[in-house]
Amino acid sequence: MRLAALYSGGKDSTLAMYLAVQMGHDVRYIVNIVPEDEESWIFHTPNLNVVPLMAESMGVELIRASSSGTEEGDMEGLRNALSGLDAEGVVAGAVWSDYQWDRMNAVCGDLNLKLIAPLWRKDQDIVLEEIIDSGIEAVIIGYYADGLDRSWLGRPIDRGAAEALRALRPKHGISVIGEGGEYESLTLDSPLHSCPIEIVSCTEDVRSSSGTLKVTEARLRPGCARSP
Repeated sequence: MRLAALYSGGKDSTLAMYLAVQMGHDVRYIVNIVPEDEESWIFHTPNLNVVPLMAESMGVELIRASSSGTEEGDMEGLRNALSGLDAEGVVAGAVWSDYQWDRMNAVCGDLNLKLIAPLWRKDQDIVLEEIIDSGIEAVIIGYYADGLDRSWLGRPIDRGAAEALRALRPKHGISVIGEGGEYESLTLDSPLHSCPIEIVSCTEDVRSSSGTLKVTEARLRPGCARSP
């Protein structure tokens, strides 16, 4: 199928897009919604300024749309972004959020598009292993739950991080893939990328129980000639 990928720049949307390509789908567009309100319930918001570099590295056309960040505004932004695209369906990285699933399904239904969610209802430990095994390189750029602290900012999501997250789960009840909003991620490389993303400069916004790594400048790795 010809697909548009809902893409935030995080690990889950990258894995969903990768799996869709592995299934033989033609992912023609990356669709990125930019909410004005950072507390958007539907869409990931940190470091969306890096998404155009990701689209360039993956060689996929980027479609961006703004949103007020309210529920209705997010749905309208998604509807506007998807309208008129040469696509038969939409691939999304939804895993366990019924809230996101219901609203994305509603928009896709209105536009007669099929929603494809290869991670939907998968065991979270399996999703985490698939991210690592697939070659997706992502780092944690925000923590918002007990058990996580400033030391997690910029930490790669690798086997060491996976073990540490699993060790925190019994005491703090966290989702190891951050499905409850415990943390956010940023993809720097994947099998879909022709060049890895390099963070040139960033700042840290650290508060009493949360912290966010804000990328102020990023680039494609100089001299990279790898094919996506």
